[in-house]
Amino acid sequence: MGIEKITMPKLGESVTEGTIEKWLVAPGDTVAKYDSLAEVTTDKVTAEVPSSFSGIIKEIIAKEGDTIEVGETVCLIEIEGDAEEPVHVSAPTVETPAAKPVDKQVEAPKAKTRPATGGKAAGRFSPAVLKMSQEHGIDLSQVSGTGREGRITRKDIQAFIESGGAQSQKGSQDVVVEEQSQPQVAPSEQAAPEQAVSSHVKRENGDIEIPVTSVRRAIANNMVRSVTEAPHAWMMIEVDVTELVLLRDSVKKEFKEKEGFNLTYFAFFIKAISQALKEYPEMNSMWAGDTIVMKKDINISIAVATDDALYVPVIKGTDEKTIKGIGREIHELAGKVRNGKLKSTEMQGGTFTVNNTGSFGSVQSMGIINYPQAAILQVESIVKRPVIMDNGMMAARDMVNLCLSLDHRVLDGLVCGRFLARVKELLEGMAKDKTSLY
Repeated sequence: MGIEKITMPKLGESVTEGTIEKWLVAPGDTVAKYDSLAEVTTDKVTAEVPSSFSGIIKEIIAKEGDTIEVGETVCLIEIEGDAEEPVHVSAPTVETPAAKPVDKQVEAPKAKTRPATGGKAAGRFSPAVLKMSQEHGIDLSQVSGTGREGRITRKDIQAFIESGGAQSQKGSQDVVVEEQSQPQVAPSEQAAPEQAVSSHVKRENGDIEIPVTSVRRAIANNMVRSVTEAPHAWMMIEVDVTELVLLRDSVKKEFKEKEGFNLTYFAFFIKAISQALKEYPEMNSMWAGDTIVMKKDINISIAVATDDALYVPVIKGTDEKTIKGIGREIHELAGKVRNGKLKSTEMQGGTFTVNNTGSFGSVQSMGIINYPQAAILQVESIVKRPVIMDNGMMAARDMVNLCLSLDHRVLDGLVCGRFLARVKELLEGMAKDKTSLY
């Protein structure tokens, strides 16, 4: 017999900690190697953590709601004989529906505190605890922690709120948020504290309260960070894609029979955008504090929605792929999202985001940048409109709006305007006998 430690695994690129959302086992339970032990949420993904050994759960060390750093012990397991080779977790399968949206590539800010007056809350607070305390105006020195080593958890904050202790305490907590570098961008990039959002909403009879899931909370945190840190600016250009529509209509049936998936307009748009990014690499950049990082690889993040969440899988090296290759990846990634099989590694490494808002019938929208990227392009619906042609005659043409949101710290109107003009030129040049799908 021997006792082995199960530690918090590294669940994604630049992930340094995870929060125990739910234990799937209890002390005394017998588990096999690779059995799921707990649901863990990070800034990038929610996943089930597998057991590194076969044996009996001896002790649960980390409680639900605790935020644990990578490598720290979460439970103990009793095994028979010599220790087995431990499981190394690097790319967990994403759980439905809770996977991290928006290939965020950012980490939640770590925090530390100066000793508070009451002494109860001294120590390190997780981002989730900080956010809840800010939302409800709670002085953390008044909260008793039930987590490991007296650490305050989300459940402690919730219990404090339900007891009425959150009243009249807004602005009283003595918390210093520690700046944290973003290794996936540059060591100097700093994370800002999350912006507190008022939760004082009056409830009326018949109102329905919907619990905030971890994935919805992650979306909210990333969106708040994006609009708080990045000064957004917007541009729009309209494109005549009449010839592209004729091209796609002429080959879509044969393509489906030959390849086994639909040829969508989105593949053509991503191809043109990728080529334009190669010609205007400034668009493929990220803000890193005292530097701007121009990314070498062109990896397009695409937004895929389900009923209750938004996922942003990444197509790697899109500038080197054909329209057929891009179309296949769109089809496969969207299928994985809807079947709950998308992996965390498939949502990492994005450098520019393209959102197919036109699939919902939208004709104009302003997207929020997928932090820490510098821009997001919304592809709107293709609609038939009367257009005055060069000869002065009116004609019904297939038109589409492309709406660009940009981080004005990184990009200016000149390069963005040239980039959009080049995307327009490429799309308007796509026609039968001129454009290869392969």
